[in-house]
Amino acid sequence: MLSTPVRTLRRLVAATATLILAVGLAGAAPAAAAGRDPGGGQPLPGYTIENPPLAPLVVAGRPTTVRQGVHRHAGYIIEVPTRWNGDLVLWAHGYRGQGTVLSPEPPAFELRQRLLEQGYAWASSSYDRNGFDIRSGVLGTRDLADHFGRTVRKPHRTYLAGVSMGGYVIGRSLEQYPGFYDGALPMCGVLGDQTLLDFYLDYNLVAQALAEVPAYPTPADYLSNAVPRIQVALGLAGLTPTGPDTTTDRGRQLRAITVNRSGGPRPGADAAFAVWKDFLFSISVPTGSGNSPAQRPGQLSTNLLTRYTPNSPVDVNTTVRRVAPENVVQRLLPTLTEVPRIAGRPTAPVLSLHGLGDLFVPFSMEQAYATDVARNGRSRLVVQRAIRATQHCEFTPTEAGVAWDDLVSWVHTGKRPAGDSVTDPAVVARADYGCRFSDRAAYAAGVGTRRLYPAC
Repeated sequence: MLSTPVRTLRRLVAATATLILAVGLAGAAPAAAAGRDPGGGQPLPGYTIENPPLAPLVVAGRPTTVRQGVHRHAGYIIEVPTRWNGDLVLWAHGYRGQGTVLSPEPPAFELRQRLLEQGYAWASSSYDRNGFDIRSGVLGTRDLADHFGRTVRKPHRTYLAGVSMGGYVIGRSLEQYPGFYDGALPMCGVLGDQTLLDFYLDYNLVAQALAEVPAYPTPADYLSNAVPRIQVALGLAGLTPTGPDTTTDRGRQLRAITVNRSGGPRPGADAAFAVWKDFLFSISVPTGSGNSPAQRPGQLSTNLLTRYTPNSPVDVNTTVRRVAPENVVQRLLPTLTEVPRIAGRPTAPVLSLHGLGDLFVPFSMEQAYATDVARNGRSRLVVQRAIRATQHCEFTPTEAGVAWDDLVSWVHTGKRPAGDSVTDPAVVARADYGCRFSDRAAYAAGVGTRRLYPAC
């Protein structure tokens, strides 16, 4: 017999089937989507653009050419070296919150200098709005590529690179415009699309169930009232990455469930929990005044079908509150929505980096993407690398630079570079997992959170 959550989800799917068929399953939307001003020399109402002059770099004794402006309501930066090799790299930035100031940014991790020295031009869009709006990033990045082709020259090859929400933009862009991009470097990316929102929901609902402090929907005083009571009940208040384990039996169950939901047992997982335990409560607090998925992405999250392990000492699977998506249509549509699905159908080589202990965008995002890609028979197009670090997007210039060089070599030669297996639990749980591509010099220097992991 089907469980109540399964029956509920099937009713939700049936209720939206007609709408999905009407919209169509192709999923492609033109860059000049309905309502987009072809000129767009000003920001959208309510937004301002902050794009201070970027000083050119000197490469091989000659300054680069920097162009900045506004195109289709988004600020942009374009930089071209004097000895341009004819290829373009588009940088996709991460989440900027719900603010009203738009700003493009140069490639991070010293990639700007590296790209220019290698002869690549790069360009970056602010997108035409903030929020968790993937559609804006996908369209804005493609618009900028076209603008570059008109104002500079059509590039021989076009690459994508970016971080965090920018990785979400990259994953969907490869499917939105099949064949347009030649290679992609998503770092700490939301490649598991909407399942990231499920992870945030899981943490809070499970913590509430274990502490017997129900607080959903999230009340206005959640962080000042409910969360402190949860922390005391579970022994989280005094927990630190390097201190004694203060958790209760139920706190240890929360930690184990969080580890499993974020990628499974792996090096540094317990320390990562201690780093992120408080932040994961704050992420559930509604922000912004709007009600669109980009302004309030939590309305897409669900745990109807989630089975939590371990399920003791508390039978969480029975006691946890079950939540259906508020906006089930947006959750299920295959088209380019504000928070769309990534099907796992890349059309160009993808080389990704992800920190093992990142719980803002957990390692499970890589596992979800790998699973989807394998289901579509495209694993040959994806290489994934685990980095032994815990903060979000905590990569060194060496890690990012080596990944970029390997991606370019792959595109040029067709020879697929090495990566890590991300879907084999036994491999991921090994004590040395993530050592192969982590920067050993960063560990030796004690950079960031590297010392939360044993030496390789």
